Amino acid sequence: MYVLELAGEDDGFARREAESACTDVRPLAAGLATARGITDRVRGLAFTRRASESVGRCSGSVADARTLLEAASVDRSGSVAVRARDVRGTTGVDTRRAERVLGSVLVDRGFEVDLDDPDHELRALFARTDGGTAASAGSDSGADAVCALGWLAAESRRDYGDRRPTDRPFFQPGSMGPLLARALANLAGARPGRRVLDPMCGTGGVLLEAGLVGADVVGVDAQAKMARGTRENLAHYLDGGAVLRGDAARLPLADDSVDGVVFDAPYGRQSKIVDSDLAALVEDALAEARRVGSRGVLVADRSWRGAAEAAGWSVEAVFERRVHRSLVRSIHLLS
Repeated sequence: MYVLELAGEDDGFARREAESACTDVRPLAAGLATARGITDRVRGLAFTRRASESVGRCSGSVADARTLLEAASVDRSGSVAVRARDVRGTTGVDTRRAERVLGSVLVDRGFEVDLDDPDHELRALFARTDGGTAASAGSDSGADAVCALGWLAAESRRDYGDRRPTDRPFFQPGSMGPLLARALANLAGARPGRRVLDPMCGTGGVLLEAGLVGADVVGVDAQAKMARGTRENLAHYLDGGAVLRGDAARLPLADDSVDGVVFDAPYGRQSKIVDSDLAALVEDALAEARRVGSRGVLVADRSWRGAAEAAGWSVEAVFERRVHRSLVRSIHLLS
C-alpha cells in the first residue's frame, strides 16, 4: 500500500489524475490518498507530489505516531531522514517535534541520521479527516486527524516553471499553464506507446505535456498561425510531433487512429463565435473525437454533457475548476 501526497485544492480531481499512474486510488484525508500500487508514471503527475510505501496510519498525534513506528517492522538499512508535514496546515501538529521523536526511534534501531542525502526518507503526514479548519498551533493530537507514515518511493518532477506560456517560443494570451495541461494529458492517457490528439491545439500546451511523458502527439488547428506556433513550441521542447492545419469537425485522421483526444473548446464569452455556431462546432468536434479515439477530455466554460452523450461518449465525470471570478472551467472525462 502507498500513501499519495496530493497537490492543489481539489482532491477528487487529483485522485482521478493519480489513477493514470496508480491502482486502486482511494481518499484518506484532506490532501492525502492511498493506492494499492504505483508505476514510474507517478513522476509525471501534476497533482500528486509524492508516493510513499505505507508503514501504517494512526490518529493524528505525535505520541501515536511514535507507537506506530516502534511497532512496525523496518526491512531496510542505511541512513535516514524524517520529514513531517502538517498537510494544508490544518492539524496544528508540531512537525519539528514529530521529526525529532520519530528520528529517535530510528536511531534506537541503529539508523544513522543524514538530513542532506539520506538513503531513506520517512514521511510523517498529519492531516484532517473531517475537512475542518486548522487546529491550534502546537497541538499534539486531534480526534479528527490522522497520521500516515511511509517510506518515500517516488516524487513527481516539479519543473513546470521552466515551461511557462510566456517563456515559450510562441505565445498567445489565454494559453493554458503547464500544470493543468499535464493533468489533462495524463487524464487522456498520455504515456509511452500511446498517441494523443488535440484537435484545437492552440499554442500546443497540452501536446507539449503529453509528449514530455512519452506519448506520440498530433495537433490540429484551424488557424495557420496557431499550427505554425505549435510546431515551433513542440520543436523547442520535444523530438517530434505532428501538427496540421485542419478542422476539428472534419479531422484528416482514420477511425480509431489515436488513443486519447483532449481539447479546450472556445469559450463563448471570450470568442467571436455566436452560441449557435459554438454549439455546432463543439458537437461536431465531439463526434469526430469519438470517431478517431476511445478516450476523451473536453475542457469548456460550461457543461457539454448532453452534446457528449449525443456524440456517443459516456461521461465518467465533470470537474469544475475556477480560473477567476468570471470563468470556471468544466473538465469532462469521456469514454
